[in-house]
Amino acid sequence: MRTLCLILLFHASLQLQCDKSYITAHIGSELNLICNYDTTRFLYSKKYWCRGNSQKTCEILVDSESKTKNARRSHIIDARRRGLFVKVKDLHFDDAGVYWVGIDKVYADMMTSVNVVITEVPVSKPRLQPLSSLADRLTCWGKPVTVRCGCTKGTGVGYVWYQRTKHNEFLLYRSSDLHLECGTVQKDSDYYCVASNDISSQESDVLSVQVLRPADRSCVYAVTMQGQPFYDCDDRMSTTTATTPPLTTWQATMKIHSDTRNTRNRSLPINRTGQDPFFSRTWTGVPFWYTLLRWGSFVSMLIFLCAVLKGTKVRHKRAKRKRRVCTRPMPQLAH
Repeated sequence: MRTLCLILLFHASLQLQCDKSYITAHIGSELNLICNYDTTRFLYSKKYWCRGNSQKTCEILVDSESKTKNARRSHIIDARRRGLFVKVKDLHFDDAGVYWVGIDKVYADMMTSVNVVITEVPVSKPRLQPLSSLADRLTCWGKPVTVRCGCTKGTGVGYVWYQRTKHNEFLLYRSSDLHLECGTVQKDSDYYCVASNDISSQESDVLSVQVLRPADRSCVYAVTMQGQPFYDCDDRMSTTTATTPPLTTWQATMKIHSDTRNTRNRSLPINRTGQDPFFSRTWTGVPFWYTLLRWGSFVSMLIFLCAVLKGTKVRHKRAKRKRRVCTRPMPQLAH
């Protein structure tokens, strides 16, 4: 009896054969199946694609003679002697399961099973992209920078950032974005991102951070990564201090005047060495002799102005008196 069953199964397999009995496909992709059957017996029989664990209870999704409810994504084409073609487009996770390719036959249909497994799309190598241009050198002034890790391919992707120092390596946080700012970058480190899903994982290129001056505020650091312009902060390190922000034009001018005044005041004791004590006295930072000379000049100018005004007034009175004498009538002589 057992031998008879095996013979019948073998005979049935010769009448309907498919190129695959186990299919693994990615979500969003399509399933393709090619089957051959005995065209001398089933050339004009109905062929169908059904889903279910059992031959007797499986649900027909589409057949070769009429459209069914899943005809939008499922297709079965009977090309006669060229074979039977089954296609399912835009696969979802819930499309996984056991399917059957069947040929309608009296008493018992001719059927063969296909097991379908749906998986995530494998991830591609993640790329690192700063959200602000590194060419602006914001990190030289202690400004924060965000670098985003992303894949061009993959479904259900999760991202993890790792930090690597000279002595150890540890998980930083689970996110697609890496935030660099003063207070968190305290020493030279390398960072990289790992993108993964249920079936694959990929590691990004390394991002290097060189801390030139650590601080909670106004720190100085430089970021180096592949595909981005290289820069350093040499001018920042040589012209400013870690706690001094860049000066405005007005602040720089006031600083120059202040430095000049302080330098002049510091040089006065040296220049006055050996001078008479009378001339070395100062009043509000000005030599005493200079103060006397200035006030003397001022008083002399006042005296000169007063003298000029008084002389002008006298000349004016004399001219007025002469005009009166000239205009007085002459006395008439007696005849």
